[in-house]
Amino acid sequence: MSARTVHPGVHAESTMQDSDQAQIDALIAAFFAAFDNRKGRAPDPERLARMFADQAVVAMDQASGCLLYTPEAFIAPRVALLKSGELVEFHEWEDSATTQVLGSLAVRTSRYAKSGVRNGDSFTGSGTKFFHIARMAGGWQIVALSWIDDA
Repeated sequence: MSARTVHPGVHAESTMQDSDQAQIDALIAAFFAAFDNRKGRAPDPERLARMFADQAVVAMDQASGCLLYTPEAFIAPRVALLKSGELVEFHEWEDSATTQVLGSLAVRTSRYAKSGVRNGDSFTGSGTKFFHIARMAGGWQIVALSWIDDA
């Protein structure tokens, strides 16, 4: 198994294929960028859906327990919110990450931050996302995503 800690602008040595790391980095960067509605950007639900493998699952931690979603059930309300005007100047980004690859499977733990304006009030936040990724016929795709926001 190979592990690589990724920090913006820093490249670590790794025994995993550099092309695998580059593809995983691009997938995760595209995922975070998909939820950016600054300067009139609009999320593309079809592009987001293509990031997920068939039968993927999304899990979100909340006070009452874990909520499970299909990718479509996860994507649709977030795209609607980002297009509604209720949440503006929103974006989230990966602060740091660790990626482990074993064969055609990978796990990435991402620390992220987010900011935006909801109903006129600015906010910031942070949390952790866990991506389970698989190398499929068309490239790396998310097979499971789970996350928890910091308190």
